[in-house]
Amino acid sequence: MMKQKVYLFSEGNKNMKNLLGGKGANLAEMTNLGLPIPQGFIITTEACNEFLHKNLTLTEELKLEIKNNIFKLEKITGKIFGGVNPLLVSVRSGAPISMPGMMDTILNLGLNNDTVEILSVKINSSFAFSIYSRFIEMFSDIVKNIPREKFTCIEEELKKKNIDEDNFYRELTKEYKNLYKKTLNEDFPQDPEDQLFQCIIAIFNSWNNNRAKIYRKLNDIDENMGTAVNIQEMVFGNLNNNSGTGVAFTRNPATGENDIFGEYLINAQGEDIVAGIRTPLPISHMKETMPSIYKEFLTYGKQLENHYKEMQDIEFTIENGKLFILQTRNGKRSPYAGIKMAVAMVKENLISKEDAIMRINPKDITILLHGSFSQESLNKEIPLGKGLAGSAGIAVGKIVLRSEDVVDPDSILVRTETSPEDLSGMSIANGILTAKGGLTSHGAVVARSMGKCCVAGCPTLTINLETNIIKIGNMSLKEGEYISIDGYSGNIYKGKLKIDLSDEIEEFYEILNWSKSIKKLSVRMNADTPEDCQRGLRYFAEGVGLCRTEHMFFKTNRIWPMREMIVSDTLEERKNSLEKLKPYQKNDFIEIFKILKEKPVNIRLLDPPLHEFLPNTSEDLQKLSKLMKISMAELKHRLQKLEEHNPMLGHRGCRLAVTYPEIYLMQCEAIIEAALEVKKLNINPNIEIMIPLVATFKEFQFIKNKIEENLINLYPNIKDINYKIGTMIELPRTCLIANKLSKEADFFSFGTNDLTQTTFGISRDDSGKFIEEYKEYHILEKSPFESIDIEGVGELMKIAVNSTRKENPNFKIGICGEQGGDPKTIEYCHNLNLNYVSCSGFRIPIAILAAAQSNIKK
Repeated sequence: MMKQKVYLFSEGNKNMKNLLGGKGANLAEMTNLGLPIPQGFIITTEACNEFLHKNLTLTEELKLEIKNNIFKLEKITGKIFGGVNPLLVSVRSGAPISMPGMMDTILNLGLNNDTVEILSVKINSSFAFSIYSRFIEMFSDIVKNIPREKFTCIEEELKKKNIDEDNFYRELTKEYKNLYKKTLNEDFPQDPEDQLFQCIIAIFNSWNNNRAKIYRKLNDIDENMGTAVNIQEMVFGNLNNNSGTGVAFTRNPATGENDIFGEYLINAQGEDIVAGIRTPLPISHMKETMPSIYKEFLTYGKQLENHYKEMQDIEFTIENGKLFILQTRNGKRSPYAGIKMAVAMVKENLISKEDAIMRINPKDITILLHGSFSQESLNKEIPLGKGLAGSAGIAVGKIVLRSEDVVDPDSILVRTETSPEDLSGMSIANGILTAKGGLTSHGAVVARSMGKCCVAGCPTLTINLETNIIKIGNMSLKEGEYISIDGYSGNIYKGKLKIDLSDEIEEFYEILNWSKSIKKLSVRMNADTPEDCQRGLRYFAEGVGLCRTEHMFFKTNRIWPMREMIVSDTLEERKNSLEKLKPYQKNDFIEIFKILKEKPVNIRLLDPPLHEFLPNTSEDLQKLSKLMKISMAELKHRLQKLEEHNPMLGHRGCRLAVTYPEIYLMQCEAIIEAALEVKKLNINPNIEIMIPLVATFKEFQFIKNKIEENLINLYPNIKDINYKIGTMIELPRTCLIANKLSKEADFFSFGTNDLTQTTFGISRDDSGKFIEEYKEYHILEKSPFESIDIEGVGELMKIAVNSTRKENPNFKIGICGEQGGDPKTIEYCHNLNLNYVSCSGFRIPIAILAAAQSNIKK
């Protein structure tokens, strides 16, 4: 028996999203709930994938199944497709994951030269020919790739002739058909079945249009999902002044407030409102103009939100006083609103704390930390203009007027209105500003989904693309000048406003506290200064997972003794320089231990190649020569001896400790002396001394023994100090000998930056020259330095963890590479049963949330 590829709405439900697409599954679910839905059927994602992978044609079997469902829809509606009581349908895409505006829609399908005349008599001429002309325009653009601008030009020219409305749309339809024939050398198709099949093919093909591909890449959506196609009976919001169309959210998607939020247009079709062609009215206005419809809509909105247990984005049409719900989906919202909604819904007993945590995208947390414009700046600056607060946040950047010209984030994309073709520029720009469009326009919706600041529909903004000048009120600004936009108030300012890091919303900390209690992995911070430590603790870091001691040497007063030490030619010279450095290290550790108290502090001993510290200007070389009291010739000779062909695989890390043990000995002395100092303050620091870049067991053993012998000799009360000595695993060989190494080491921490470099044989610093091409050609889905390479690097980590834990189930293992703040990496670390992840201070909330989500999933 042939597998079913087409489903009536009444045959599906919300759990069939992968097969019917999100839109189709929700239409089916609303049909089951008894809501007023224009009926129709869904062609499955499986049919789409079969089409895309098999000759790009519709099979005869699929065509027959579509025809059978058209017949069923005729029975349901009492109308005939192409007949005397014409059944008109919309044809819409519907992917399993919402991709708003990325694929295509065709309205009013089923109109031809005969059915338009029937509707002209049945309703009126201007209505019938206006929807016919719109169908021709959409069909020509989407199915036949005739640019919509050509139709707009025809309409504008015709408007100049001052023709009465009835004849205007008749003439417009005639001109549109002439353009179609002139362009393609064929008449506009008159057979509704032929129209339908061509549109279905166009919708299937739109899965692979450029903007859809960009959107999937930006949002990590599977390329192989495919789109369903929804065929639905048309209802008309443009029938008369007792009709309309709108989009509404059951809660405010910008602020999270529990109030209905949306817009509508009287006597309009749905595409008018999302395109920003006309200025819509706030939905609250409907309370006065259509009170019974407004009350009915509120009831359905609350019913849908309670059913889906999520804020809903609802499209609706009113046809001659009757309300129809066209679509519902979980609404896109700003990160700010997302957190407020999630916490509110827990308190309303609508969802659990676990549900709330799973709803927050960890990447959105970063956006909340971007801050706000300083009050001082706001007091000084008068807004140039004001638009609608389309997407919460703030943005500062140079004015850029064309999407393709946005090349870096230091930009504000300024458009009359955005379209899906602007997606690439919107994804790069710091913010979006539009002259037209409302809160549910393309620009605002996409900006919210990206977490970008957006100010939409500024009525005083005009753009001249010939002179590259914009005007906001009386102020003219050139492309390239800076503006600042506020996505909370809608205000627009000239120049760069100062940004303050604001306190996060109360709900932000509630989510973090819930996540903290649910997660299993500890989350530590990468911190090299007392300021880093304070910031990390503010976000609930549970200790330091990586303190890079080399960062303590880069300050002006420290870099010179460090350079002296590197260029020293004798042990005595080196020790003299190290004695100058030791007090700096000791004082830094004292401050860090005071802040962390008993929380663990993992301190990595000197790791990078020494050349990173050396001077590279003639002035600095002269200064070093004088400090060391050696000639320039001698200095250059010594520097030449330090040169390496591949320093990242050369004399660095623990190899320095083998050749120059005094470096690590000084650092460990500074650590222990700092610990002894804070003991006097009743602080008992929890210290982990980490030896980097270990490759062999004997290498680690040699260095550890040197350190311990020195500490025991110098500090008789060393036993009072809580310290351990472990290693950073950064090399494939170390992963393979981890079991043996664990017999000597007290802990491991994976340094995934170097482990990725040495596994792939790719320099992280040079990978940018080719990694984008690797992603473009799907050789790699993303850079292995962003998220752990599970197949290679992850497998090495698994070998190390499993072999070590087999011998010692309680052996402490963490991760401190850059990927430690990446949600996918955190999930992998959770599944590997690591003890902790460590990341930079601003990524700690992301890591806490991701760690909780990993535990909930498991």
